[in-house]
Order: sequence, then structure tokens, then C-alpha cells
Amino acid sequence: MTTGFTLADWVGFGGAALTTLSFLPQAWLSFRTRDVSGISLGMYSVFTVGVALWLVYGLMLGAWPIVLANAITLALASAILVMKLRYSANDPSREV
Repeated sequence: MTTGFTLADWVGFGGAALTTLSFLPQAWLSFRTRDVSGISLGMYSVFTVGVALWLVYGLMLGAWPIVLANAITLALASAILVMKLRYSANDPSREV
């Protein structure tokens, strides 16, 4: 039984899984503590737009490892970016 995925796809899924999983501890800590004071708004904004572009690129190519990894990372990065904007705006002592 074949899956329809090439060796390159499986390598892509492996890389995608590792890079996405490496992002989870930071996301979990941010969600749990709601402390985003150590996160740069500029860097995270650029990062989130970059991830969105990688997602579009993956969709355009039909490259499912790229699509899957970047869809998950975009959801997490967007949530953290929203938290950064929300919690920084509500607390004047926190640096944006």
C-alpha cells in the first residue's frame, strides 16, 4: 500500500514536525502565563507574516509538509501576537 508521498515529502514532514514542535514550548508558556513581555512586537509581526507567506507558498505548490507545518505555526504565532497586542495595551508598565 502506497501513501502517495515521496521520500522528499517524508523528509519535509519530518522537518516540519520538528520545527513546529520546537515552537510549542514557547507558545504553551505564553498561553499559560499570559506573559508576553519578553516577546518583541516587531519581530513577532514580521515572523507571523513570514509564516503566512510560507503557508501560501506551500498551498501554491501543493507541498503538504509546508502547508501543515505553517498552518499550525501560523495559528500559534497569531494567537501569541494577539496576546502581545492585547496584554501590552492593557498594562502600561509592559513594554510593547
